[in-house]
Amino acid sequence: MSDILIVDDERDIRELISDILQDEGYSTRLAGNSDDAMAEIAAEQPALLILDIWLKDSNMDGIDILKAAKRDYPEVPVVIISGHGNIEIAVAAIKQGAYDFIEKPFNIDQLLVVIRRAMETSRLRRENTELKRQEGTPSEMVGESAAFRALTSQLDKVTKSNGRVMLTGPAGAGKDMAARFIHTNSNRASAPFITVNCAGMDPERVEEMLFGREGSERGVEPGLLEQANGGVIYFDEVADMPLATQSKILRVLVDQQFVRVGGSDKVRVDLRVISSTNRELQSEIEAGRLREELYHRLNVVPIPVPSLEERREDIPMLAAHFIDALHEAQGLPKRTLSEEAIALMQTMVWPGNVRQLKNLVERVLILGEGNDEIEAKELPSESEGTQEEDRVVLSGALATLPLREAREAFEREYLLTQINRFGGNISRTANFVGMERSALHRKLKSLGVVTSNKAGARVAHVSDGEAESETEAG
Repeated sequence: MSDILIVDDERDIRELISDILQDEGYSTRLAGNSDDAMAEIAAEQPALLILDIWLKDSNMDGIDILKAAKRDYPEVPVVIISGHGNIEIAVAAIKQGAYDFIEKPFNIDQLLVVIRRAMETSRLRRENTELKRQEGTPSEMVGESAAFRALTSQLDKVTKSNGRVMLTGPAGAGKDMAARFIHTNSNRASAPFITVNCAGMDPERVEEMLFGREGSERGVEPGLLEQANGGVIYFDEVADMPLATQSKILRVLVDQQFVRVGGSDKVRVDLRVISSTNRELQSEIEAGRLREELYHRLNVVPIPVPSLEERREDIPMLAAHFIDALHEAQGLPKRTLSEEAIALMQTMVWPGNVRQLKNLVERVLILGEGNDEIEAKELPSESEGTQEEDRVVLSGALATLPLREAREAFEREYLLTQINRFGGNISRTANFVGMERSALHRKLKSLGVVTSNKAGARVAHVSDGEAESETEAG
């Protein structure tokens, strides 16, 4: 997309302009009527369109071509060529989105000034579009726990389709990362990934933001839906979308088209829609904050994104990944984590999930000194969240001791901590604490600790038989 398409029904004019531009090092294509012009545009999007207003023996005049070009390729600047007496029409074309106009007979120097400015505008628009696409470039998804493998398995399945996906999970769990994973591994990977922050929508500007505007002094301004054409539109925290906007988005999902603010022409879009929420959407529907029709349109394939609590085994790998990423991006020290630090991180409460873990790693790297191992004492002494009632926060040293060396008063908390650390896996817990699996089962039974692979462990006042059956299931 680096050439200039020249459209004029007078052969001498279009060839003269082409010769001038080629002498300046530009690549050109020529069209003498509207059919040829539209075919050239469809074959390859030009960097710039030079367009005569009057086209003899054509199905469309220059204004019609301008409207079609700005509808389908809003980032392509259009320079209008107008004969004497057509200035009013040329000014009207500017309001339709044309970049500038040149009056016949034109001055070569004036022509080149306008072309250079328009080509620079084209370059900047392309760079801006590319930067927006690069913003969607995901960091690597990291993990090896059962919960993480289950998530990536589901994500892999939906990359092969065009179905709408609803990602659910707590704040900071990585729903945006999951959305970008779907995009990057789909057949739309080279197209845009555009995020709509539903919680940050300005009610007064939401329609312009989504649908764009035309007819202003700046011509056509594409909205987020138009920018995402051919790619993915991601509605982040969709439950926060204003009710009035929900009905309009619903219509777009049904028709795959909309009208810009201030315009009248319908703009067609090809979009894949991914949404996310940290709320219980049925409750939002019952409370009247979410349209049920929109929910059913978006919730075609629901995928839960696990909390960090459900994938504690991934904490060492995630922390190491963030250390590497922060070293590359910010030049922070590339330190390693001591065993004590890892153990403490795996026992902490993480209400902010993966995002909180990344922030903690960044803080430690900024405030720490040297490039040696990160020690447990550099981490917060207490979990950065609300503790469960009657729970004891273990020190890093205590959390890493074998069970036989832990004081009897802390046995229950110690085992709860380690079982949760290993995601409810009794074998790995037994190996870590230095007990036989059968001995650990007996200890858990005597303490009334119930385990499951999904929920980890909890204290339950149950009968011996119930405790035994629940524990064995872990």
